[in-house]
Amino acid sequence: MMKKFTTLFFAALVFIPIIFSFLLLFPIPGFTAQTRDIEAAFSPYGKSLPFVLSTINSARKSIRVAAFTFTSKPIAEALRDAHKRGVDVKVIADARSNGGKYTAVTFLANQGVPVRLNDRYGIMHNKFMVIDDTTLETGSFNYSAAAADKNAENVLVIRDASTLAGQYAEEWARLWDEGVDVKPNY
Repeated sequence: MMKKFTTLFFAALVFIPIIFSFLLLFPIPGFTAQTRDIEAAFSPYGKSLPFVLSTINSARKSIRVAAFTFTSKPIAEALRDAHKRGVDVKVIADARSNGGKYTAVTFLANQGVPVRLNDRYGIMHNKFMVIDDTTLETGSFNYSAAAADKNAENVLVIRDASTLAGQYAEEWARLWDEGVDVKPNY
């Protein structure tokens, strides 16, 4: 019995470091925690809105937005500006919260940004952006003045996270496919 224990003990001493070394060299998605650039900001302390704006301004090729409430003029203007500098910007928003005649959604549509409204759910309560296929912005923060100035909200940005951003991009595309185009008013 003691000999069997000794053999197992020495086998473990040899093979466990080999297994851990293998996992470090060849990480298995979902099994390993990889270091990411992760930051958070909170409202109503004046930090969430500038954080979201700087994340939008960092975009070089694409921004995909999923929004529940979208009334923030600064965010709409930052998305418009990104569109004007050649970033591929698209927005899917909740139809019930953004279906008015003039909203941030119609502002963007009037600026040539592709926008759709989704009415398939009780509410489309998502609040996220996928930026350049590698950065994810998410949290409770609605894209609204109240979220920036009155509500207790949070924003989380995870950079260099293409796998996670890809999962959100897939969900965004599914919601987009269900949506209806917002036509420009002029």
